[in-house]
Amino acid sequence: VVKIFDTTLRDGEQSPGCSMDLAEKVRMAEQLVRLNVDVIEAGFPVASKGDFESVRAVARKVKGCIVTGLARATEKDIDLSWEALREAENPRLHTFIATSDIHLQHKLRKSREQALEEAVAAVRHAKKYTSDVEFSAEDATRSDPTYLAQVVQAAIKAGATTINIPDTVGYTIPTEYSRLIAHLFKMVPDIGKVTISVHCHNDLGLAVANSLAAVEQGARQVECTINGIGERAGNASLEEIVMALKVRHEKLGFETRVVTEQLVPASKLLAHITGVGVQPNKAIVGSNAFAHESGIHQAGLLRSELTYSIMTPALVGWSEHRYVLGKHSGRHALRKKLEQMGHALSDETLDKLFVRFKELADKKKQVYDEDLEVLVATTGRAGSEKYQLDSLSVQSGTTGTPKAEVSLKINGKKKKAVEKGSGPVDAAFKAIQKLSGFKGALAKFSINAITGGMDAQGEVMVAITEGERTVRGTGSHTDIVVASALAYLNALNRLELFKSLPAKPTKGV
Repeated sequence: VVKIFDTTLRDGEQSPGCSMDLAEKVRMAEQLVRLNVDVIEAGFPVASKGDFESVRAVARKVKGCIVTGLARATEKDIDLSWEALREAENPRLHTFIATSDIHLQHKLRKSREQALEEAVAAVRHAKKYTSDVEFSAEDATRSDPTYLAQVVQAAIKAGATTINIPDTVGYTIPTEYSRLIAHLFKMVPDIGKVTISVHCHNDLGLAVANSLAAVEQGARQVECTINGIGERAGNASLEEIVMALKVRHEKLGFETRVVTEQLVPASKLLAHITGVGVQPNKAIVGSNAFAHESGIHQAGLLRSELTYSIMTPALVGWSEHRYVLGKHSGRHALRKKLEQMGHALSDETLDKLFVRFKELADKKKQVYDEDLEVLVATTGRAGSEKYQLDSLSVQSGTTGTPKAEVSLKINGKKKKAVEKGSGPVDAAFKAIQKLSGFKGALAKFSINAITGGMDAQGEVMVAITEGERTVRGTGSHTDIVVASALAYLNALNRLELFKSLPAKPTKGV
């Protein structure tokens, strides 16, 4: 079993923009308990009064796993860390000192002999408080291997029960890290008495690969964070470490105690607390991790998940595979999606609809459910849209109240209205509402530039709600007010189509 040491609340919080207050740290710690990590590093007590209080609050609250706080190799840090941790059910003191010549010369201004002596003294002092003491050799991967082995042996002799070999600046590569861990197992006489831990940063994108390489050489604890957050480029991603060990168990031969179904909930909670989202293509927890647009992939998955998925979405906390319909999607995925929406179409109708779907998909990045509803409703049927923009003019500026004059063709008949608003778009929307009689609400409004340059077209997306139904509409134009009006009318026309559909369409068209 490989122990999972979670440092989201300490190293992860050091990521710019990811600071958490006491209540947020406790809430996140409770999720880490549900995740069933082995160790929670709650903070760096000496960093601030707030950090001290947060560590103490987590130590008091958490049951069932080890809680630790980081301390430099000084009595002051260790004493304060213990004060914060003393009420924990399972406390661990974690102390560190740098061992690389770069850090010793330029940061600490200490000799190798001084650093070794201080490491030993720190471990011995921590040992007075608890039997569970972890020692970290900061910047281990840029340290002289022979000297590093001496420090590790001395720390074990002093009473450390866990020895961490961190790649503090994300400098090493898997083969090099493997050799370093193997070297320590060979050169440190008492290494078999302790747990070897690894803590890898992701500056070269190798944190997870380096961690796994170390596990293969004998490391039995991995220090990592939810979503891979942390200093600079972040830490090894907890979810990636855990799932690599689980999915490739036959190759790696190790497992963790982590409840994998809690990975996505943990990721989402952290993103909610910090306000820092996860990139869509992030392994395991990214929104696209189980999303498929390629027609070949979709067809394969519909026959067997094993074709294009190495794990099930439910295993990590997602509900199901997400089939994204776009220009790469095929008939199988389109039919499946339509069936889920309640449309059982004949082969002939599906063929006609598929042609129109491809034409639409070439124009849009993603085809939404309401787009499909419109395609189903209009495939094989003649007829024009109820609302068409005839003309639009607006008055706006720094003085006076913005005003819009809108002329629409409604079922072929022209109608005109003039309305005022807080801005030209608001005035245009009010005029359209007046002419159409729409009583619902505008739920969303967003603008994007389609191309670069001063003459770029603007693409507007609106969402309107009426009762329990929400529909989207899009419009594009070099004049953003016109684009907005077109998007609003597009949504109204879709709403009209939905009203003409059966409540639960189940038969072929």
